[in-house]
Amino acid sequence: MKHQKGHKKRSAQICTNRLEGIISVSAKGTGYVRVLDQKDDIEIDFKHLNTALHGDMVEISLHQKGKGRITGEVTKIISRAKTRFAGILEEDPSTSLRAGTNIFFLKPDDTKMYTDILIPEKFLNNAKTGQKVFAEIVLWNDPRKAPEGKIIKVLGKPGDNDTEMYAIAIEKGFDSDLPHKVEEEAKKIKQGGIIEKDYLGRRDFRKTLTFTIDPSDAKDFDDAISFKEVTNGEFEIGIHIADVSHYVKIGSGLDEEARERGTSVYLVDRTIPMLPEILSNDLCSLVPHKDRLTMSAVFIIDKNAKIKSEWFGRTIIHSQKRFTYEEAEISIQKTGSVLHKELSILNNLAKKLTKERFAQGAISLDQEEVKFILDKDGMPLKVIKKERGDSNRLIEEFMLLANKKVAEVLSPKTTKGIKDESVSIYRVHDLPSKEKMTDLAFFLRSLGYKISLQNGIIPTYEINKLLENLAGKNEEDTIQRAVIRAMAKAIYSTKNIGHYGLAFEYYTHFTSPIRRYPDIMIHRLLSSYLEKKKIGKEKLAEYEKIALVSSEQEKRASDAERASIKYKQVEYMSKRLGKSFEGVISGMTEWGMYVEEIETKCEGLVRVRDMSDDFYVFNEKKLELVGQKKKKRFRFGDRVKIKVKTVDLERKTIDYILL
Repeated sequence: MKHQKGHKKRSAQICTNRLEGIISVSAKGTGYVRVLDQKDDIEIDFKHLNTALHGDMVEISLHQKGKGRITGEVTKIISRAKTRFAGILEEDPSTSLRAGTNIFFLKPDDTKMYTDILIPEKFLNNAKTGQKVFAEIVLWNDPRKAPEGKIIKVLGKPGDNDTEMYAIAIEKGFDSDLPHKVEEEAKKIKQGGIIEKDYLGRRDFRKTLTFTIDPSDAKDFDDAISFKEVTNGEFEIGIHIADVSHYVKIGSGLDEEARERGTSVYLVDRTIPMLPEILSNDLCSLVPHKDRLTMSAVFIIDKNAKIKSEWFGRTIIHSQKRFTYEEAEISIQKTGSVLHKELSILNNLAKKLTKERFAQGAISLDQEEVKFILDKDGMPLKVIKKERGDSNRLIEEFMLLANKKVAEVLSPKTTKGIKDESVSIYRVHDLPSKEKMTDLAFFLRSLGYKISLQNGIIPTYEINKLLENLAGKNEEDTIQRAVIRAMAKAIYSTKNIGHYGLAFEYYTHFTSPIRRYPDIMIHRLLSSYLEKKKIGKEKLAEYEKIALVSSEQEKRASDAERASIKYKQVEYMSKRLGKSFEGVISGMTEWGMYVEEIETKCEGLVRVRDMSDDFYVFNEKKLELVGQKKKKRFRFGDRVKIKVKTVDLERKTIDYILL
């Protein structure tokens, strides 16, 4: 069992000032706290963590300044980021020699969790050693001892696909099982179906050409597009979104569960929906050949993509066609194919909207993604890159337009110098920090790219030009990732600061209410606006809390999605030990270089100690590894031949060696 390390006598040299911040903890058990007005993070060594875990909000005291980095210690845990962990239940073999003293412990999957969790026999909950379980810390007052926990759920057999995917999701706070009362509530709504009074007060689009474009494996269709030529050179384009708020009422069990979850989660082999599937895949989903209730943004647009008029309201649609992205792509390109004329017009308008966005300063960040072909047991047989064509961009552009225009309508207006007090939820994206931009500029210059800073920030036109010139180059994906890491994270907020990445003054999320809770909120706000009901500032605290929870849940869902991809990539390579591949150097450290296999994007580490042809030293300024005898250099973006050396499914790591 991995016990806590012994605590030495604390340093007496402590300043009295107390600071607060969120602690990041490395796998080795060293903490770092980012504090306002401090240039560098405060380092907290293991013996001064005092039970703090990765992501906790903590109070710290600083040690007296000496040479080097500022250090400190945790004096109080203000709030825990996480108290529940998935992992394997083990038994301390040394205790089996002493009758009646069996010691069980959870070995956490989370590499940032630096201590095992002791599980008293009375809290085993029928779990057996060797099983993957989910446990909660119930007591941890003494940092010199391991925390005590209880098992909440047995997840299954380690290595089994369902067990591992379930463990990834539940640890991030997403249980695949919805409460029974929520499922029952949804069942009653589905049984009620669409009734005559649901049609009242809705604009009827059932005779207007309407279709959906989605991935081939999609089950929930949030959005549809209607198209009608109104005059020569002017078109009526409707963006129709599932009217989820018609079914999910404030205060219902459905609403409370959706608010808590915040989002659906898309793992490699499954979706964990925010709403019961009976709604998300059926009654709310804009399936073809059925009447569906929608909230819509309808625009008259001329051939130059200029908006001539706009209308928002409740509607009813009847989708005539369900396109996959691949089918829509063929229809756009091929004369004589289904809806070729309509899709070509929409595609040309979308391209003009895109061009206008970039002229306003939007940033182009299309990252390559991978998709897995799995066997019946969930084992990856093949990894393929997702293709993004005109059909993807067409849908994206019209969804952006609807989100932007709804945000403009719901934003507070100033009339005769008086600003109204109405409240809304925005999707905001702050300017990047000057510190991160300086680091990015240093990184790009080290690769030989000429980059300038204006007021501490790389201008967006310069970033776009760089990304354009990278197309097809080995380092394209690595630099894309570096640019994304330098950006602030987009979040939900009641305070509008605009969207830097999209170059929009107003932006929100309106187009995906089946899978995102903020979109349901926006639908309710739009309904209130249309009914001339004001949402006053008394709702501000409640809406800000919803925005905060939704932002946190979005991050957790994203982490779970990435973890499931990483697990499948590692699993894929576990069946290819000793096989050779071509890769691109995607990261550099003093202990080795990270290499991403070109076709599958499976990233692994080539350790310096395994580079036996020379003694390699890391040059931090130039971000390269240099052989001391032969002067061979390895840099970002270099193509290398690699062989799979070892794979660790538990830690989700791959080790390569160079050929």
